[in-house]
Amino acid sequence: MSLRKLKPITPGQRFRVVNDFEEVTTNTPEKSLLAPKKRSGGRNNDGKMTMRYLGGGHKKKYRIIDFKRNKDNVPATVKTIEYDPNRTAFIALLHYADGEKRYIIAQAGLKVGQTVVSGDKVAPEIGNAMTLSNIPLGTVISCIELHPGQGAVIARSAGSFAQLMAREGKYATIKLPSGETRMILVTCKATIGVVSNSDHQLLVSGKAGRSRWLGRRPRTRAVVMNPVDHPMGGGEGRASGGHPRSRNGIPAKGYKTRSKTKASNKYILERRKK
Repeated sequence: MSLRKLKPITPGQRFRVVNDFEEVTTNTPEKSLLAPKKRSGGRNNDGKMTMRYLGGGHKKKYRIIDFKRNKDNVPATVKTIEYDPNRTAFIALLHYADGEKRYIIAQAGLKVGQTVVSGDKVAPEIGNAMTLSNIPLGTVISCIELHPGQGAVIARSAGSFAQLMAREGKYATIKLPSGETRMILVTCKATIGVVSNSDHQLLVSGKAGRSRWLGRRPRTRAVVMNPVDHPMGGGEGRASGGHPRSRNGIPAKGYKTRSKTKASNKYILERRKK
């Protein structure tokens, strides 16, 4: 895939870098796999704002994605690669041999007409889903389950991937996108390959309005608030704000908030890089 830099015919286009969507093959989603997506604007059932800086944005429909890949040993043909407004990665529409249609997260290199399949006795090729016990060591994987049958929760965003490092007993050792190394049950499923749209991190919106289209309202910096609103507010003139901390007073930048008794600590072999 590639990017396009626009000619500066308007101020908003001067620095804008856009995706040319050369991988995307259609702009019409599969109607049977769409669901309504309500917007709260950050308000609760009283109409009071409980989440700040949310609201507006373009109307969207949710695409129902198959994160579980539990239709084993039934081959499916990739019919389209599509844009999904609800995530950074592209999605692929699969037509199964028995007539069912499902969306999956598209892996980089997945092409229309390609056959993908999930199951234990399948080849470790791009787009195929299988348990960690059957994936060759060193393979680059994505869309990984944390509990068997839960559905993919790890490495689902654009360009992300993990690597299967080792297997011992009922656990596999995975190096995650954050740099963390942890153990996951070998009965958990993962998909072979890197998630598509890796150039997403290089995009430049070019103007504030594009954030508004995404449903993000302007964010007020803490140091310009009053003391009643934030611990870093107040002071004469342009005061720096003291120690960086959250609205609730929890220090930022280096303060560890993870519980020392968290149940999953024993599965983490190496913490993520700072």
